Amino acid sequence: MIDKVALSAAEALGPVQDGSTILIGGFGTAGIPNELIDALIQCGAGGLTVVNNNAGSGDTGLAALLQSGQVKKVICSFPRTGDSWVFESLYRSGKIELELVPQGNLAERLRAAGAGVGAFFTPTGYGTELARHADGRWKETRHINGKDYVLEFPIRGDVALIKAEAGDRWGNLTFRKAARNFGPVMATAAKRTIATVHEIVALGQLNPEVIVTPGIFVSKIVKIERLATQSGAVKRATCEEHRA
Repeated sequence: MIDKVALSAAEALGPVQDGSTILIGGFGTAGIPNELIDALIQCGAGGLTVVNNNAGSGDTGLAALLQSGQVKKVICSFPRTGDSWVFESLYRSGKIELELVPQGNLAERLRAAGAGVGAFFTPTGYGTELARHADGRWKETRHINGKDYVLEFPIRGDVALIKAEAGDRWGNLTFRKAARNFGPVMATAAKRTIATVHEIVALGQLNPEVIVTPGIFVSKIVKIERLATQSGAVKRATCEEHRA
């Protein structure tokens, strides 16, 4: 019997090797799998490459992972936000690497990995510093139908950590509004995908027409509690509370 439900975030995450590439869903404060990030911190894997839309904010979630010293490199579109002081401090002191990728290119590079696309040409970034490799070499370019393009390669992950709304024991997932963001493409681009859900339903209860991520792309799911609200603001638990 297929049953992908884990009893805890740590159990769902399982072992993570040093040097792994971790795809982490989330856009701003929507769809961030904080419980799985906390489990990743606890597992202690180091030398990680993290792929996310941004580079963390405040001192929890992704920012806490960066602060732990486990991350070697960040691949993202928005490394600087109003409270991205953890990343900024690490980057300015030379303790972390950054690969800046335009958001559309980031999504397409992840989608390409899941679709089995070897590489693709895009006009975004052509003629800018973003069209260089990390070693300074210019990326391959091509002139197609009167327009210039730069060659980009897929981003593949060893593990994807995503947040969904509901799932069943086969790992089929649905998402809630903007919390969907990068989760579906990351799920297809990783060797293992771990998802948190707020509700686990019986097989057949999810309408096949609204399932966004089929269970074939999901390794484990774990149920988490929905955060309580107080005075209209979300009362967020700290990393320490998650690990207690």
